[in-house]
Amino acid sequence: MQKILLIGAKGQVGQELLKTLPKVGEVTAISREELDLTQPEAIIELIETIKPNFIINAAAYTAVDKAEIEPELAQQINTNAPSIIAEAAESLKAIFLHISTDYVFDGTKNTPYLESDLTNPLGVYGRSKRDGERAIQGRGGRYIILRTAWVYGAYGKGNFVKTMLRLGKEREQIKVVSDQIGSPTWAYDIAQRITEILTHPEKVPTGVYHFTNSGVISWYDFAMNIFEEARRLNIPLKVKEVIPITTAEYPTPAKRPAYSVLSNQGLINCLGTYPPYWRASLKEMLEILSF
Repeated sequence: MQKILLIGAKGQVGQELLKTLPKVGEVTAISREELDLTQPEAIIELIETIKPNFIINAAAYTAVDKAEIEPELAQQINTNAPSIIAEAAESLKAIFLHISTDYVFDGTKNTPYLESDLTNPLGVYGRSKRDGERAIQGRGGRYIILRTAWVYGAYGKGNFVKTMLRLGKEREQIKVVSDQIGSPTWAYDIAQRITEILTHPEKVPTGVYHFTNSGVISWYDFAMNIFEEARRLNIPLKVKEVIPITTAEYPTPAKRPAYSVLSNQGLINCLGTYPPYWRASLKEMLEILSF
């Protein structure tokens, strides 16, 4: 039986992977409480003890704005730790699947980003993730870097859908940025795709790949759709008006890419399957939350 080490088991994607991975093999699930990713010796000891066939790194420092004042911590978790994991994986000839982000790009394109496009992150978080990718690639070995974007899920607090539902219950008026464009992606769909990759690793060569739900939308339009679906499911809401604003009207410590749509074609070519449409996934996720 294949042995899988899942790092970041309590995150949005990690908790979904706990449902999907058992069909691939025996899962050892590790959370941040059990493994400090700033401690290289602990990472190496864990991997050498378990001796997995697959390692999935679903852990990351994801506080985009806070990273601007904690660059060292972001680098330790998003750059140094993946490098150490990749080295340990290579020594075991294990396959290392690492989750990365659309924030490695600057958002100046107006067509979907390809895996081969040049990276140019705008902030500390994006740079730390980009440097993590480079570190993994520099280690050699068998790796799959999976970039995704606009992730939300039923687990965890820090995602856009849950934030909108909370604000929608508290306020009559909400302002949402309308000039940032991307593809909302359900954590469960990411977990399903990862599981598909590990089920057929021979189909996916070493390299960088993109995965998001299909379809393109702004944060404002996404919020409008969240409220529409929530009302359909009789989720109580107080909000009466959603006002579109510009990024300039909602300044944040870290800059965000204005356009972060990722092309899914690479994995489609490898696996022959297509990602679900974002609206269908949103609907399914909200149905789960409403029970």
